[in-house]
Amino acid sequence: MDLTNPLVYGGPAFIIFILLELAYSKSHEEHHDLYDWKDLFASGFMGVGSAILAAALKVISAIVIFEFVFELCNPEVNGVNTNLLGYESFGYAWYVWLLCQLADDFTYYWFHRANHEIRILWAAHIVHHSSDNFNLGTAVRNGWFTLLYKPLFYMWMPAIGFEPEMVVFCLGIEALWQFQLHTVLLPKLGIFEKFMNTHTMHQVHHAQNVEYLDKNHGGFLNIFDRMFGTWLPLDDSIDVKYGVIHAPNSNNPIVILTHEFKDIWMDMKKSKKLSHKLMYVFGPPGWSHDGSTMTVKQQQRQFKEYAKSNSKKSFERPN
Repeated sequence: MDLTNPLVYGGPAFIIFILLELAYSKSHEEHHDLYDWKDLFASGFMGVGSAILAAALKVISAIVIFEFVFELCNPEVNGVNTNLLGYESFGYAWYVWLLCQLADDFTYYWFHRANHEIRILWAAHIVHHSSDNFNLGTAVRNGWFTLLYKPLFYMWMPAIGFEPEMVVFCLGIEALWQFQLHTVLLPKLGIFEKFMNTHTMHQVHHAQNVEYLDKNHGGFLNIFDRMFGTWLPLDDSIDVKYGVIHAPNSNNPIVILTHEFKDIWMDMKKSKKLSHKLMYVFGPPGWSHDGSTMTVKQQQRQFKEYAKSNSKKSFERPN
């Protein structure tokens, strides 16, 4: 089946929606600071670069890797692609499309979560979180290095029998949904909040508030976040601060793309032990051999203990 990647049409639409949101924000006082020009240009530069690299790497990821894995695990037997486990590959029935999109969403969850919990991957992904603005411009602020390893997370899908072009198409649909999540202009969506990953949930994901860190990694759905303990709804009583705790403090795209890799290298030099060096690369962000910095789990544990202690003091305070 000859399929066109949805992002072929999504790219121009992204630009149009960014311009519409920008115009709306500048004409409404309550949203006047939604965009910062230098930040937007930095995001745009990285978005264009990511699109160019994605087009170039598509040949490798979609054709070479996915096709190779599919043909290796689903060789032709009497003219029919048959999986090594003995069943025919899935084909293009309507329900297979639904299963493929669900499998894509499951994979996206673990891919996204890994980007937050493994520091070398976080170094590539932090680009997307480096802005302290949350808008559709931030949606295209994508790291370039994630393109190199993202296909590896999805190899299992063609391996079990999903057609390679179907996998690529579902990846494109996922990207379209992810783009429109980056806005504060839409309210909570009622019953859809029960199972969908929505705009307010993605605001939580982009927040640097301690209680919000490493939450809501889902794509379309929030069911995997709920299943694996990373789901958290937006609390309207909390003043959301977007961005990352250790920000690059620069609008230079090269600095934004590489600053965390530089920090990893500097941290590796703090200890001579190989195990420490490996943890600085493959351990969770914030890990340190001397306790000088903390991981997200350590920060959240400390935050809960502090909140509990203050709550107890408040309760015990005499009138």
